[in-house]
Amino acid sequence: MTRAGRSVFRIALAAALLLPAGLDRLRADEAVQALAKYDKPVDGAINKALAYLAGKQHKEGYFASSMGKSTAVTSLAVMAFLAKGYTPGTGPYGEHINRGIDFVIARQKPNGLLIGTGSRGPMYSHSISTLMLSEVSGMVDSRRQEKLDKALPHAVRLILTAQQVRKAKNFQGGWRYQATSKDSDISCTGWALMSLRSARNNGAQIPLKAINDAVGFVLRCRSRKAAPPRGKRPAGVGFGYQPGGAAGPGRTATALLCLELCGKHRSKEAVGAGDWVLAHPQRSYGQGYFYYALYYNAQGMFQLGGRHWPAFAERMYEMMLKFQRKDGSWPQGSSGEAVAGPCYATAMGVLAMSVSYRQLPIYQR
Repeated sequence: MTRAGRSVFRIALAAALLLPAGLDRLRADEAVQALAKYDKPVDGAINKALAYLAGKQHKEGYFASSMGKSTAVTSLAVMAFLAKGYTPGTGPYGEHINRGIDFVIARQKPNGLLIGTGSRGPMYSHSISTLMLSEVSGMVDSRRQEKLDKALPHAVRLILTAQQVRKAKNFQGGWRYQATSKDSDISCTGWALMSLRSARNNGAQIPLKAINDAVGFVLRCRSRKAAPPRGKRPAGVGFGYQPGGAAGPGRTATALLCLELCGKHRSKEAVGAGDWVLAHPQRSYGQGYFYYALYYNAQGMFQLGGRHWPAFAERMYEMMLKFQRKDGSWPQGSSGEAVAGPCYATAMGVLAMSVSYRQLPIYQR
């Protein structure tokens, strides 16, 4: 990382670590210094990971996956390049980004659905792809912007329509696997909400009610009781997959990021979620939906700031630096993530590790 890059890195960290009034600002400065030793190794790891991803892109524009020609994996890979500050059409990865964008747009169905092959949940792929297209809108050349201006409204409209499907009260405001699903889960809701938030940031006419209704569903997924205390730190309150469900790492982190980016910054529920994440660290590398949880944990804890981010970040950096392969990739996940393959794992790893660069507009507070 260049001297300028290190400066930006530390300024971003400092911004994330601002503490509430009355607390010692020196604590934030000390936390920045404690993480400064990771500047060079993290930057190097991200560079190696992006070089790996570039080598795995097919001529058609998609990135390798056991699921086939996936718009979701491709969109995550494109956002990984963006997260490091690379832009469409310029620099060493400009054409890789452009080909990824073109692939996703070309896969849009007449009803607006953005989906490739092998998807196990159409709204997952669609929401992730919509988020990516919204993030690159305004960065691309005029020809691609014309295509984006046609594709994005249809994609966003499908998400809004899916939210309005008649559902039981507990599920109102959220999303699930299909655009016609009559229930909701926090995982699908997280991606859909992020895509709407990004589109709204980008000037789209997204009703504030849609955002608020989605946040309402997220809050209904909050566990009713605090976890048993562990050590001296508060155990916090986690979030479940659906209302009434047990708290889990990915579910709680998804809720945390949604709350942080949608008007609930450092609310009681957000801080409680951050406490829960610290009390339940990801100890087994690759276990369960590891990369999904890692991505949301990193994004959410960085937004939450305070003592939460440095406590989480150091553990994450140590773990990810240790397990990165020589070719720059991270091993594919296990359980339900295995089918997504190492391109997915590597893209999610980059998105988690690069959070403090603050290059993606959606994640800027």
